[in-house]
Amino acid sequence: MKTRSIHPCLSGAVFAGLLLLGMPAAFAQTDEIQVYDAEIAQKGVFNLMIHSNYTVIGRKSLGFPGAIIANQSENGAAEWAYGVADWFEQGVYLPVYTLHSENHGTTANGFKLRELFVRPHAAEHTFFYGVNFEFSVNRLYWEPRRISSEIRPIVGVHLHPIDLIINPILDTDYTGGFRGLQFNPAARIAYNLPREWAVAVEWYGGFGPLRDFDTVNNQFHEVWAVVDHNSKIVNIETGGGVGVTAGADRLTFKVMVSRDLNSRKNN
Repeated sequence: MKTRSIHPCLSGAVFAGLLLLGMPAAFAQTDEIQVYDAEIAQKGVFNLMIHSNYTVIGRKSLGFPGAIIANQSENGAAEWAYGVADWFEQGVYLPVYTLHSENHGTTANGFKLRELFVRPHAAEHTFFYGVNFEFSVNRLYWEPRRISSEIRPIVGVHLHPIDLIINPILDTDYTGGFRGLQFNPAARIAYNLPREWAVAVEWYGGFGPLRDFDTVNNQFHEVWAVVDHNSKIVNIETGGGVGVTAGADRLTFKVMVSRDLNSRKNN
């Protein structure tokens, strides 16, 4: 068997992972409700995605002192992405915002940097994988700590016409060591239809600290019905989610709209 050098995608992912796992604890983000599928912008292409979600019936208690109340809040972010290589996409969420909340009104909540490493051309493979790292700078009504981060592994299969994807997410706010890591996984089962349409069921979970899960009733679990449509002009994902535990929001809707801002460059 030939000796293989370490792919730059893997070495970069390992380095970022060591940075994140040094000192953790975290809380679920509400600006982005999405399962990652390891597809990224083509090399040399800028992409913009607008995330919007509205919690129609949500949690009315404070998640932490001074927090934005989830009930009837409308949150979102502008996600700017650039295809650096066929295995690496650099992104920034700026701004992360709340258009309306019961107790804080309209707010700017901070920004996030992200580095997404994937199997090149994931859509063309039966088995695909990747890992995403996010580094967030927060206002203290958005999260209880100024700095927080996320590690999002991506594992999935394209079975044509069905896609199965899981993101076993770990969040951290850099307190509490490994005991502070929060386990907030997400998963998606999609059925691909003709003409670039797809329907899907998604699940978003929040189990609490990785080493000491919250009781089931206090955990965050939501099930979503989602519809996607891709076109030459714009890509859209929209859906609604219902909470199935007391720790989740009862009813939330989301819309994500994205498009490439420039054509692919020749390299």
